[in-house]
Amino acid sequence: MDLFEYQARDMFEKHGVPVLGGAVAETPEDARAAAERLLPEGGGKVVVKAQVKTGGRGKAGGVKVADSADDAGAKARDILGMDIKGHTVHRVMIAPAAAIAEEYYFSVLLDRANRTYLAMASREGGVEIEQLAVERPEALARVPVDALEGIDDAKAREIAEKGGFPEEVRDQVVDAVQKLWGVFVAEDATLVEVNPLVKTADGRIVALDGKVTLDGNADFRQADHPALEDKYTADPLEAKAKEKDLNYVKLDGSVGIIGNGAGLVMSTLDVVAYAGEKHQVDRQPVKPANFLDIGGGASAEVMANGLEIILGDPDVKSVFVNVFGGITACDAVANGIVQAFGLLSERGDEITHPLVVRLDGNNADEGRRILTEADLPLLEQVDTMDGAAERAAELAAAGK
Repeated sequence: MDLFEYQARDMFEKHGVPVLGGAVAETPEDARAAAERLLPEGGGKVVVKAQVKTGGRGKAGGVKVADSADDAGAKARDILGMDIKGHTVHRVMIAPAAAIAEEYYFSVLLDRANRTYLAMASREGGVEIEQLAVERPEALARVPVDALEGIDDAKAREIAEKGGFPEEVRDQVVDAVQKLWGVFVAEDATLVEVNPLVKTADGRIVALDGKVTLDGNADFRQADHPALEDKYTADPLEAKAKEKDLNYVKLDGSVGIIGNGAGLVMSTLDVVAYAGEKHQVDRQPVKPANFLDIGGGASAEVMANGLEIILGDPDVKSVFVNVFGGITACDAVANGIVQAFGLLSERGDEITHPLVVRLDGNNADEGRRILTEADLPLLEQVDTMDGAAERAAELAAAGK
């Protein structure tokens, strides 16, 4: 989960990282009130910053300086509701203006390729770091961080030295780097980035902007993280699926997908997309509507919940259930599908779209027999994955 800047600022403050004051506002009136409180800290000026999870806010007009509380309210009114690279601005952050002397860069992230952590640092911050890495890679220090040793004082000094931070602020940078590592570990993050990390006119080191990505796999031990989710942009079907512990991602097609195992589901998306090229609606190919992995369990409850989520998508015209029996045998899956029809009927959620089912693997023949004898309405069986994908795409196109 990516955090908004104001959430990252609050998290930094919680762990002792040096930051300026800040407040979030959803209305011009709230922005005005926040600015009134923060103007003295900013020397009579505040910055009104759009809160969106994308870059390029400044170029899009989403960052403005205000020199009074009334001006901050007016600037917030201009920014709220803006579209920045497809992201609608629902909140602004009000922060004191900073007297910036120099801008630096620091981040620590999960380096998946090398199976370790990586710290990156440069005395040239406030710029597009990706561009700097390409055009002048020598200006960006890359320092591996051992997962067991972490960033202690010695490692932080190595990072500061290789990043070229000036000697007069190096001790402060070392302290800030260790505290940012503390954020990374304590909050189960996969990325903590500060751009810019600034030296102010009076010689202080301050994290002026922040980007944090949290590892959703650690939510079980981070009780406060669910409150950080963005309710404005969350897809209601994804939110509902999460409540039911389903691994679901909404896509923009019309063939609902259910499979057991992430690899199988990804393959299913590919074969449906390929089949959809031949079955078009308004000259547009039929595409998968979602990713839904029910994992190893195919109980009636899991299957019913999956079908309920998928059929709750108004774009879905057909459903492809693709199961390879392994530890969970196909006969158990078939019984789950039969019982799921009953459960959905009891909930008042009748199946109204065709289902194409492909069973293969452990006890596939028995599973097919169970479905055949059940004679469920709108359910078809196809023996091969490619054939089932073809049929599901065809039915989706016909159900336009």
